[in-house]
Amino acid sequence: MDSSLTDQQQDKYRSYLHGEGEKNTNWKLGAPPNYDTVNKLFEEGRTKIWPPASLEEKVQNLVKTWEMEMFNKISFPDYKSVKLQNFTVSVNGRKPLSLEESRKLGGGYNSFMQTTLPENLRGYNPAQETEHSSHLAFTTAFPRGFALEVSQVYSGPPTIVYKFRHWGYMEGPFKGHAPTGELVQLYGISIFEVDDEMKILKVEFFFDRGELLGGLMKGEKLASGTDQAALSCPFMRNIG
Repeated sequence: MDSSLTDQQQDKYRSYLHGEGEKNTNWKLGAPPNYDTVNKLFEEGRTKIWPPASLEEKVQNLVKTWEMEMFNKISFPDYKSVKLQNFTVSVNGRKPLSLEESRKLGGGYNSFMQTTLPENLRGYNPAQETEHSSHLAFTTAFPRGFALEVSQVYSGPPTIVYKFRHWGYMEGPFKGHAPTGELVQLYGISIFEVDDEMKILKVEFFFDRGELLGGLMKGEKLASGTDQAALSCPFMRNIG
């Protein structure tokens, strides 16, 4: 971490976010994202506090850094947590995708929500979403963010296998459903293959998307157009 940065500029859990190495980074929102709100949610709701410099802490911070870059950096060469050549990511045993292929599916949340369900049963239909619309949908539902913790690490590098937990409070609408204020959680397993420098070569995720969507679609149906009023809020657009 760059010691010249102020406490307000630093992030305790993510690398490649601030400092001299990021001065030419192209950010989707024009500037580095601020994780203060979701970091607070994480610290209040985590179930494990890993010892400093432990394997578990290193894996957790690596995953947070990787997610930050995937969701917020425009140019692939700015992704410093991964080995760009031959990098792939897959979800639930589906075909491994390159960064470019993942982006063509909408990137971000949308690439993780792919499904073979019939369209009338999807609830959230990634085929009808863009990277922008999917990001707005989930960040509006979770205005304080969607926190992540690594709850167990089963094996260390070069093949890291870990269990994760994502959680947030549904305090905004989602796809025509009213906010419930309730805790929504998602559990899963992931495999990261890394090189000697801990650069990520390959990512695999296994989780039940229905576990996430079920919690987001419990609220009452809203009148048509209500979601859009929330989505147009500039505060909501800058959360994530």
